[in-house]
Amino acid sequence: MNITWEISEIDILRIKKVIDQNDNAFLKRRWKRNVEKEHVVIDQNMIIRVMLLCLLTSQQKSGPNTVVGKFLRLNPFPISIESLNQTTDMRLYIRDILKQNGLTRMIDRITGFFVDNIVIIEDDYWKIIPELYELKGNQTKEAEREFSDYLNDRLSGFGPKQSRNFLQTLGLTKYEIPIDSRVVKWLNNNEFPFVLNSSLLNDKGYYHLVSDGLQLLCAKASVYPCILDAAIFSSFDQGEWTEENTIF
Repeated sequence: MNITWEISEIDILRIKKVIDQNDNAFLKRRWKRNVEKEHVVIDQNMIIRVMLLCLLTSQQKSGPNTVVGKFLRLNPFPISIESLNQTTDMRLYIRDILKQNGLTRMIDRITGFFVDNIVIIEDDYWKIIPELYELKGNQTKEAEREFSDYLNDRLSGFGPKQSRNFLQTLGLTKYEIPIDSRVVKWLNNNEFPFVLNSSLLNDKGYYHLVSDGLQLLCAKASVYPCILDAAIFSSFDQGEWTEENTIF
């Protein structure tokens, strides 16, 4: 059985409108990083930081002026490969830092996922770094989806959405995007062919189906999905994004 997607001129205009209305610092940074590949950093500390971003934003708001947003902009960032190597109790160490920065929501769950994932990555001798560089050099829809699914199957607490958030935040993807509550709301308000169910997006097959429709829609509008995602995401923050608070 096949699904036939029909894209109208009105659908295309909706995409162009939300992008035109949100041509802000967040969208511009997304273009430079994910499309032009400027300032793409793939090292142990960046992976640690982005992994925390993904785990934290799956449980709470992540706009520029939220507690999460301010924590992720800390410079120097308090959690690094050096500090992790020096601690004798990684779980307690991460938990304390999150608590000190007001990040108490689901703190034990987030800490557990983070530690589990670092152990997985370290046991594999940080092989993830050359794998990510390989993806950076292979910018195809197929490669992006394959790596997203690989992370989904491998890392704790990620799932389809945060696997894509991880890659997109690193600047490595243009086509596969994190379909979060903001994107779901926008699509449902703009006559997506069927009403999206956020809970069903935890299913890999359902996620692929929605992503296929989004990618086709963006292709017809000559827009990269990562740019549509940036426009939709930032549209909910009422002009709060600036050069100073946009780091990813």
